[in-house]
Amino acid sequence: MTTESYQSEKKILGVCAWLSDKFDIDVTIIRLIFVIAAVFGLGSPILIYFILALVK
Repeated sequence: MTTESYQSEKKILGVCAWLSDKFDIDVTIIRLIFVIAAVFGLGSPILIYFILALVK
């Protein structure tokens, strides 16, 4: 994914777009995984999201 594509897919911090590019998965699937994990309290998806934002 080019930098220009990142900017078009970027919503908050670009973590989901970065993960989708890294693992070659559709960005919508990554976002759904984060939302479902947050709703059902699986792990700590919000904390993981911010840690990934720092790493990327």
